[in-house]
Amino acid sequence: MQKININEVSTKEVVPGFHGIFVHTDNITAAYWDIVAGSALPEHNHVNEQVMNLVEGEFEMELEGEVLKLYSGAVVVIPSYARHSGKAITHCKIIDIFHPVRDDYKF
Repeated sequence: MQKININEVSTKEVVPGFHGIFVHTDNITAAYWDIVAGSALPEHNHVNEQVMNLVEGEFEMELEGEVLKLYSGAVVVIPSYARHSGKAITHCKIIDIFHPVRDDYKF
């Protein structure tokens, strides 16, 4: 069992303006993002399935060529290898769940 208080963990800046805290289990990675307004995530893809939950703010995502305007409460399921990018229109808080584990987020 793990017990973590994310308010007591230092963030890692993975992409400029994208500050994350990462929790790993045997099968998933949970990422808790604090994103500076105006920060952009370049187009990319990965083997991991991803469930993105926009907890706070306004975020614009492009997923496989479709532009999505997202607001607090939005949940987007991103399939394995789907090309996606995004930009924080306002300050955002996002929780991402990845399966399998994001080994590249093990710092």
